[in-house]
Amino acid sequence: MGTRTWAGPWALTWAVVLPVATAAVLGLLRAVVVNTSASLILVLVVTAVAVRAERAAGLLAAVIAALAFDFFLAPPFYELTIFERADLETTLLLLAVGAAVTELAQWGRRERARASRREGYVAGVAGVARMAVDGATSDLVTTVGAMIAEVLDLDRCEFRPGPPRPDRPRLHPDGCVTWNRRPVDVGREGLPTMDRIELATGRGDGVYELTASTRVRRPDLERRLVAATLAEQVDTRPTASAHMSGSGVQDRGSGSGPS
Repeated sequence: MGTRTWAGPWALTWAVVLPVATAAVLGLLRAVVVNTSASLILVLVVTAVAVRAERAAGLLAAVIAALAFDFFLAPPFYELTIFERADLETTLLLLAVGAAVTELAQWGRRERARASRREGYVAGVAGVARMAVDGATSDLVTTVGAMIAEVLDLDRCEFRPGPPRPDRPRLHPDGCVTWNRRPVDVGREGLPTMDRIELATGRGDGVYELTASTRVRRPDLERRLVAATLAEQVDTRPTASAHMSGSGVQDRGSGSGPS
């Protein structure tokens, strides 16, 4: 079960309340808790916010923790003024460590999300491979079309029997995209929107026509490779004349691909 993430005004509220409340309590315990220990406790509070919330809330918590340390724990107390160099250094370190912890937490969240996507991609490709072995050609064409549309975030993915057309953009097995023999920088320019992009099946007896016209999509190389791998599993030659002309049409929202 995943951990719920704080978001919106609620996250920003906790980013302010938790450091201030913690520093206020530590201020009452100044006689028994030294400032270095108090600063470490405040770092733990910032870490808790950074792990549960987005970057803005984590950075805000770091700033508030530094200000709260100055206000409650650094003399003169209850003023945003620092006279001692050691307290100034502790405040600045608290701010720097809090910001660093926030960035590390965001990196960890991105890596977990990336790992989850990869797991979904592998499961999807494995499922398609099993369908190909079972010979369920019609279901395979439709399922792969839905998965490609989901992985690449397309408006539409439609199967067409026959070879690719040389005048159209093309997604190749190695994940690169070309148009009129010119490489397309997908990361900068996005997928072509002025024409359908063609992705050939594994046996070259048909193509998936990819439509991304409503907005610019910039799928990374990993997702493009997954789409190409899915298409490679499709072999429609034995039954192409029977049912291929209308199969494999997928609009966004009509099917789901790998999670």
